[in-house]
Amino acid sequence: MHREFFLKRYKEIGGNIRNVQPRDSIRVNTSKISIEALAERLSRKGVLFEKIQFCPNGLYYKSKFSLGSTPEYLMGYYYLQEAASMLPVLALSPSEKDLVLDMCAAPGSKTTQLSEAMGNRGEIIAVEKNPGRCESLKNNLERMGCANVTVLNDDVLNINSDEIFDKILLDAPCSGNYAMDRDWFEKRNLPGIERNAVRQKKLIEKAYSLLKKGGMLVYSTCSLEPEENEESVMFALSLGLKLEDSGIKAVEPAVSGFDGKKFDRTMLLARRLWPHKTGTSGFFIAKLRKKQ
Repeated sequence: MHREFFLKRYKEIGGNIRNVQPRDSIRVNTSKISIEALAERLSRKGVLFEKIQFCPNGLYYKSKFSLGSTPEYLMGYYYLQEAASMLPVLALSPSEKDLVLDMCAAPGSKTTQLSEAMGNRGEIIAVEKNPGRCESLKNNLERMGCANVTVLNDDVLNINSDEIFDKILLDAPCSGNYAMDRDWFEKRNLPGIERNAVRQKKLIEKAYSLLKKGGMLVYSTCSLEPEENEESVMFALSLGLKLEDSGIKAVEPAVSGFDGKKFDRTMLLARRLWPHKTGTSGFFIAKLRKKQ
């Protein structure tokens, strides 16, 4: 029953889906090694590479062995990262002068990407409330050589400082999507999605309070559900944030309406990645600026 429910809604907003296995991919840590030098090293071991067109440091790969077991991996030359998840940091585009908050940081794929994008300068506060996941985050930051990150083991909703961050990344806890888990349809239902959406709105409200006027928030999920994406962004707009062009090309815009609801006309500036159209995991990305 769950499968039929989701397939029906996806057909309404994204077309007829099909099962997709996202391609294996890595993000090269160019603060330690060039893309060409890493590709040459791993090619000698029989690894085949193809450039990810939408991510400058991203490579699809094929390998007969795990790329999580190489000396290059242990030295922090790359991060095993799904291609679509590289896009939120590109949309945020942090600089070496920024104070950045990563609200839900573990295990660190995007935190380490933020650090690399900032040239290991500026400052990143990476928040993770789960102690075990916090240790994974710290290990990845050390492996990747991230020197500009402070880790805070706490619920980000407990942070009380007002309007201090230049940029915030909220890669929100969400329902995931069918390309990530073969049993996804059996595990998910609408009440669970609605519970996630309540939590996401609380996180957006907290992000708004922590963001400087004129500052930038990138909100992303690996969910395909409108309740967790477009409707969450509509809540963000009601607080005083406005959508801007994410700079992400060659993927579809967010949906303009759903289930009888019409979304703000600027919603088309947000982006959706459908697995059956992109060959990636599902993803949603919105770039929002706090009004002056």
